[in-house]
Amino acid sequence: MKSRWSSRFSFIMATTGAAVGLGNIWKFPYMAGENGGGAFVLLYLIFIILIGIPTLMGEILIGRLGQENAVNTLRKLALKVKHSPAWGLLGWWGSAGLILVLSFYSVIGGFSIGYLVVAWTGGLQKFTSAQEVQLFWENFLADPFNLLSWHTLFMLFTLGVVACGVKNGLERASKILMPALFLVLIILMIYSIKVGDVHRAVQFLLVPHPAALTASTVIYALGHAFFTLALGAGAMLVYGSYLPKDTRIGSNICIIAALDVFVALIAGIAIFSIVFAYDLPLASGPGLMFKILPIAFAEMPAGEWFGGLFFLLLWFAAWTSSISMAEPLVVLLEERTSLKRGMASLVVGSVCWGLGILALLSFNLFQNIRLLGKFTIFEAMADLTTNIILPLGGLFFAIFAGWVLKPKDAKAGLLMNSALAFNIWRFLVRYVAPLGISISFIWNFWL
Repeated sequence: MKSRWSSRFSFIMATTGAAVGLGNIWKFPYMAGENGGGAFVLLYLIFIILIGIPTLMGEILIGRLGQENAVNTLRKLALKVKHSPAWGLLGWWGSAGLILVLSFYSVIGGFSIGYLVVAWTGGLQKFTSAQEVQLFWENFLADPFNLLSWHTLFMLFTLGVVACGVKNGLERASKILMPALFLVLIILMIYSIKVGDVHRAVQFLLVPHPAALTASTVIYALGHAFFTLALGAGAMLVYGSYLPKDTRIGSNICIIAALDVFVALIAGIAIFSIVFAYDLPLASGPGLMFKILPIAFAEMPAGEWFGGLFFLLLWFAAWTSSISMAEPLVVLLEERTSLKRGMASLVVGSVCWGLGILALLSFNLFQNIRLLGKFTIFEAMADLTTNIILPLGGLFFAIFAGWVLKPKDAKAGLLMNSALAFNIWRFLVRYVAPLGISISFIWNFWL
């Protein structure tokens, strides 16, 4: 019997958990600040509405109609309307992307667990200068056995949830982790208002800076709107296959997108309130999380606790996203082989754990290895997935939903009573989303 989400709330929490990840905590605030502030945020919101939501609705719709793993679903639905069964290759394409993303994502997720332990054992309070924080970070990365232990622990947490199934694993974890994530985020926001420079943070993130607007700004906003909703790999397709028959897709996806944006905005304000209050240098990526913020946590009152809460937030965000990456892979093995869920989880975890070792070694033993003359192994895995595999996957999911599915099947699957609303969605997913994704892909890959 096909597994189902037990309630609308479960679906919203699980799908929001898939969308909310590390990019919401560090990438969005930095990109907004460096690319026009409020103007970037406005563009981002427009693209969420015009591209992100319609494409996400399409991927969820495909899953609901197919009721199987991505490969079987796409092949079956294509044959039903007399299209090529080669559409099943899109499912394999997305699965390859999920394997790579989960592999390096687990490494960064492991960083958050490592720093959480450091914070809550009083390690942050021992730092007396920025140089000590920098040295600690360098030593942290230089020890492959240290990184391996945290990477292994993070992967065990992820696959442990997935192995328990939809109701006892994904659903139960999401109903605990997502409310906990929102609670931690709100606590950090309140604390940042008390000790931080909120006014300057809001100006940095939300006040438009027209001079900073360029063609690149538009493309970055477009790309981030697409990636922030976890599109293009088939993860949302599988989550859609668990939808109860009476659950409307459109209204729920709008709630999920709103929660995703909420996390990004609140996290950005909380982070940069602290950054500005302590006159810390602005930095992107892991540097902001692991090299810059610990300086402030070492100085602020109760910094070990609030630093710990911050890294707990990172861990929860990474954990819920990694669960959504592993689930489609496990389902694929379950439905196309004789493996049971527990063994399929072990196989997926072993493969991604092994590839993750290559990624973590690029920070130390393999740091001088450069693919194509410039990428470390970690950078190559991240670049290949975010700039090639996921955009192309999203493009073809949009095309499939808009051009392959019959309108009557799409309307029935979406549970849309309004002809106007359905026609707007279909226009966006057929024309606007493919065009926007194509522009983003071409810009990233060739320009």
